Amino acid sequence: MGRIVYVNGAFVDERDAQVSIFDRGYLFGDGVYEVVPVCGGRLIDRAPFIARLERSLGELRIAWPCPPDDYIGFHDELIRRNNLTEGMIYSQVTRGVADRDFAFPKDAKPAVIAFTQAKAIIANPLAETGVRVVTVEDIRWKRRDIKAIALLGQVLAKQQAAEAGAFEGWMVEDGLITEGTSSTAYIVKDGVVVTRPLSQAILPGIRRRVLIELGRRHGVAIAERPFTLAEALGADEAMLTSASNFVLPVVAIDGKPVGTGKPGPVARHLREIYIAAALAEAGVA
Repeated sequence: MGRIVYVNGAFVDERDAQVSIFDRGYLFGDGVYEVVPVCGGRLIDRAPFIARLERSLGELRIAWPCPPDDYIGFHDELIRRNNLTEGMIYSQVTRGVADRDFAFPKDAKPAVIAFTQAKAIIANPLAETGVRVVTVEDIRWKRRDIKAIALLGQVLAKQQAAEAGAFEGWMVEDGLITEGTSSTAYIVKDGVVVTRPLSQAILPGIRRRVLIELGRRHGVAIAERPFTLAEALGADEAMLTSASNFVLPVVAIDGKPVGTGKPGPVARHLREIYIAAALAEAGVA
């Protein structure tokens, strides 16, 4: 038996999982998703994950496929059935199955799937070396604050970064860094962490939210404002956050070293306090 996945209320072997060709997620990208980290066999950042999912569903006027407690419940059951110690769970909710028509169907029932992915998040060697990013044009739609499953813009940008030998692409619009293709972007200058403020131009990252709360609690100065590529290239440090990486130092942008070209003290400190908080939530600290 292979990995156990969740499809519309049932736990099945991944080889037996099926969804309808009339699912609106497949036809229109009409749905939302979440990625939740797992450490010590437990979900991390549960409350903000549910809050963001509720907001995304509300913005697209998709009903919950089940009560939020049950949504958490099948995540916990996937962890148990797959013996997942560390990694992520991806879940997706679409408007459901209906004959193809652009307008919302009247009687479609929301569809939901979820699966686990094992990954070493805490003992990640990239945290020691840092990662390289390249800038790419931000060609996405105007409601980036919704965690929608239609990710073609990010796919193209991520491929462009991969072909350039970079770990991530930082998207640029009107001369300003918006965010990474699958992460939040930060720079550090004179001890101050700078990240773009929330708006419809970026996704409200959960790691961003938690990192800002933890950083300020530990005396780290954080400014929420736009920043340019020139500022990023002249920064003392840079970093990114995501569900699958927590905090990673960025050591080069477009082939140019950031600061010393090595992971800096602020990024290291923020990664340490984030991991400590995650392990405490998991009950293994």
